[in-house]
Amino acid sequence: MRVSVESDRCCAAGQCVLAAPDVFDQRDEDGVVVLLDDRPPADRHAAVVEAAQLCPAAAIALS
Repeated sequence: MRVSVESDRCCAAGQCVLAAPDVFDQRDEDGVVVLLDDRPPADRHAAVVEAAQLCPAAAIALS
């Protein structure tokens, strides 16, 4: 799995961080998503898929 984010689309809701804190974080100054791991291990895939589904701005892409 490969993960990418469009930070311009991010609305700083933080749902991705709650779902997959090892893969996503938020910038301190504005809460915009920060991608920590663009190739998470298999045991994190379900959490990353959930994060992408929960994102209200659809800013997370998976391939």
